[in-house]
Amino acid sequence: MKSAVLDSYALLAFLFKEPGHEKVVALFEKAAEADRSLLIAAPNWAEVRYMVERKVGTKQWTEVRHKLLGLPIEIMSADQTLAELAGEIKASHKMSLADCFAAALAKQRKLEIYTGDPEFKEVENSVKVMWL
Repeated sequence: MKSAVLDSYALLAFLFKEPGHEKVVALFEKAAEADRSLLIAAPNWAEVRYMVERKVGTKQWTEVRHKLLGLPIEIMSADQTLAELAGEIKASHKMSLADCFAAALAKQRKLEIYTGDPEFKEVENSVKVMWL
């Protein structure tokens, strides 16, 4: 199995059993079997944190964080190269900056991105989007 990029949408769907969470569960299972990590850009990890805290509170974030870090996930730092690619995407597409980082990571690594966020329709011609 090749690795893949997760948008915050995918992790939140997984956590809150929203539509598409079954695909994320299957993806985690395949990644674990193949001893591979799924990638998430640091700005998207930040989105997961604040959304979890808003939805279930700060105290619950500690438990959720522990659960997520026990899964085959690697949080990718936003270095200069990734930041410039995200900025390039943001300059020409109507997407949130965090989504641009997710798209940039997928583009940079030549990986599929898993999401259900309709903003990613903006980059379907340059990134392979796997819809939840």
